[in-house]
Amino acid sequence: MTMGDSNKNLYAKMIVDVVLGPVLERLEKKDVSAAQTLRAAFTKVDNTLPGFAYDYVKGVLKKAEIHDKFDLCETLLRLGGSQDCEELRISRQEPTFQELNKCAMALKKILSRIPEQIYDRKQFLETIKEIASAIKRLLDAVNRVIAEVPAADNGSKQILEDRKKEFVRYSKKFSNMLKEFFRDTNQNQSVFISANYLIYQTNLILRTVRQECC
Repeated sequence: MTMGDSNKNLYAKMIVDVVLGPVLERLEKKDVSAAQTLRAAFTKVDNTLPGFAYDYVKGVLKKAEIHDKFDLCETLLRLGGSQDCEELRISRQEPTFQELNKCAMALKKILSRIPEQIYDRKQFLETIKEIASAIKRLLDAVNRVIAEVPAADNGSKQILEDRKKEFVRYSKKFSNMLKEFFRDTNQNQSVFISANYLIYQTNLILRTVRQECC
């Protein structure tokens, strides 16, 4: 897979999370059946043809002649911290699980501020400190959830451990990308992409906890 293909698949997944997800959630309040049908259709097609959601949205934007009016990567990053749909919330009410919800949303909100603050070095350095603290709090919250999962519970504990390791890997990539950016400030687009990956990995943690623990 080329870097271009990888980014396209990321954009497709982010579109599902921060564009289609919230839209379908609003539709569910009016027509549950229609929303479920559309959700299932998008999921099935995107699993068969990875990147379909990206191609679909790009096609709509091109048809509307606005595809070149904004940066999709930057827009998805901004949306990534503002959308809080049901599919990305853990329903269990125990403090451990609700704290994970809170920490995940906090990290995504800080990451979504990057496009506004990246060009102000002093402000951006403060934001980076906030991101580092938010990542630590999220990992601590994940560890507390994992500690509550029985070791013999259908492999759920190991699945969550693996998801956490994947998140750590992407957080390190994000950190390395920031170092590259401060050596070459033309790398802002790469920072946006890396931040989007981190938001998506945060969403994957939430989805995995929902699947394994709820």
